[in-house]
Amino acid sequence: MRVFLLHRDQDFRVKSGLRDEVFQAMHSSNLFAVEYTKRNLDLERQRNLESRAPRPGSDEVLTQDLELETLWRAMAAGDEFLFEAGRRALLSSLSDSEAILYRQQVLADCLEHPEIVRQLYALALEALDADRTFGSLWSTDRPDWVLSRSVNVLKLHVDVLKRLRQVAEEHAGSFRSEGFTRFFAMLREELPDEYLQAVEQHLRQLEFKRGVLASAGLGKGFKGRGYTVRAMRAHSWRQRLPFGSRGESYSFQLHPRDEIGFKALDDIRGRSINQVANAVAQSADHVKSFFALLRVELAFYLGCLNLHARLTDIGEPICFPDPAPPGEVTLTTEGVCDVSLALHLEERTVGNDIHADRRSLVVITGANQGGKSTLLRGLGLAQLMMQAGMFVAARSFRANVCTGIFTHYRREEDVTMESGKLDEELRRMSDIAEEIRRGALLLCNESFASTNEREGSEIARQIVRAMLNKRIKILFVTHMYDLARGFYAEGLETTLFLRAERRIDGSRTFRLLEGEPLPTSYGEDSYRRIFNAGKTEIAVAAETKR
Repeated sequence: MRVFLLHRDQDFRVKSGLRDEVFQAMHSSNLFAVEYTKRNLDLERQRNLESRAPRPGSDEVLTQDLELETLWRAMAAGDEFLFEAGRRALLSSLSDSEAILYRQQVLADCLEHPEIVRQLYALALEALDADRTFGSLWSTDRPDWVLSRSVNVLKLHVDVLKRLRQVAEEHAGSFRSEGFTRFFAMLREELPDEYLQAVEQHLRQLEFKRGVLASAGLGKGFKGRGYTVRAMRAHSWRQRLPFGSRGESYSFQLHPRDEIGFKALDDIRGRSINQVANAVAQSADHVKSFFALLRVELAFYLGCLNLHARLTDIGEPICFPDPAPPGEVTLTTEGVCDVSLALHLEERTVGNDIHADRRSLVVITGANQGGKSTLLRGLGLAQLMMQAGMFVAARSFRANVCTGIFTHYRREEDVTMESGKLDEELRRMSDIAEEIRRGALLLCNESFASTNEREGSEIARQIVRAMLNKRIKILFVTHMYDLARGFYAEGLETTLFLRAERRIDGSRTFRLLEGEPLPTSYGEDSYRRIFNAGKTEIAVAAETKR
């Protein structure tokens, strides 16, 4: 049985986990795993959520600048496992537009049938909890204990598999995505009643309630070798009679106080069932791996359901984005908003419309506290969510798939800095330059504003041009008029200029409109708002400063 919920090429067969070839051998030759051929599953092909470890430096910066933990907490709803699943999904962006659409279709099915998805997740948890329960009660040293534990675990797993197949039979027709369609089809086709009944029969035999029938040969020093467990055949009613003929046989009986004899027999029994115990234990481990993988994949979609419910309650617009191929420079959105801000405020935020098709550079300027940083963060979050196969908080969103998403935000000076703020900014940009590659997205927020405007503008200008030459898309928020005006004067069609809207009375609408950069950021507005000061008080403050 395969898992096709996150990636189309995942291949994990439960029949391999249940060791179909072992059970078949037991049925045909009445031998319990005399010969056992290990079949390793190609786990690397699954490319599950743990296939890519987070980048310690870059991912920490991205998490801080885009406030991703707020998003993950909303997805987790208090569950640490869901938090980790959301974290790995957001930081392991898909680079193929078809893979993104595939995951979107699965998520659309989840949104349409949330109760069924939660039921599947609960079944996966039940199977894993059963494995942990028996793991804490049984030792793993002796073969008979290993066998007993594995048989009990497999019994519970088979029961859960039955209920999984029942869910598939009842609800498969309601799901339209390729992922769920193939997943449910595999459940129905590869776990028929006949197969599960055969597995249950073999598990009953493996309990050895009538004892263990084994054979062995003599080796050097009269030591046993080639221990083989054999199936006990049912005797006829004549053979069960005390006087019935059973053919020639040899037997012996131990004295009840013969401790050494019992210990020797126990050792022989352990050697006899050792191969069987190993085969069944690995079967249980593989089936457990299937449920663990199913839990990981469903955890991501369950987190999306939690986030969708939160955003719906707030009233934010939600849509599935349209991912364009990586080579196409595209960014068009209507009503895009900052998810992190909306989750913080627990209310609907102001959305913005952006039309930046074929624009590799977007320069955002305008009044202080006008929504520039909020828009930048909202666009970065939308790009990340799109490339994770999720919905985004917008009425519509279309953007090209990026090879990576990087942020370079202004940092406040703190005790951890080993040098000046400009040196620290240059060092972070150097780290980005080492890792960024063609087709990536770079978000800059007040970069290089720690020095004077002339120097900061020149540094930023050279870096931006170098990035553009490498076909890297840049969204740049800045108050440096020299920088913005210089790019505006070039009149390039590949550059878009947005400006935070400010009304005549100084109030902010938090909307970003197309417009040329202005030489002021209206700092007086911020002063009036914070200190409730008039023009006379501002003039006095300015004179005092001089």
